[in-house]
Amino acid sequence: MDIRSAQKLAWDNKIEKGFNTTDVPLEFGLLNAEVGEAFTAWRKNLPDFGEELADVFLYLAALAEMTGTDLQTEIERKIAKNRGRVYAPDDRGVLTRVHDPEGQ
Repeated sequence: MDIRSAQKLAWDNKIEKGFNTTDVPLEFGLLNAEVGEAFTAWRKNLPDFGEELADVFLYLAALAEMTGTDLQTEIERKIAKNRGRVYAPDDRGVLTRVHDPEGQ
């Protein structure tokens, strides 16, 4: 399944179940809660960690649909952008961007 298809399925599920489809700030809050649940599952080594990561993705995909964002296109664009960036450790050993072909 590609990202675009998953985005549509996540949206269709929200509509079918009667979940939020208009309140963007609420959706960000719910997404944040799902990230917290995934972190807790990882930290406690719980067996549902993968399921919690899936919840994060599904909330993000539905938020993208809610805001008219083609998540697949944006992810492809961002991966290409990141591929061209160069990082090097600074004097503290922290990786810092030293080259960005787009100048950002």
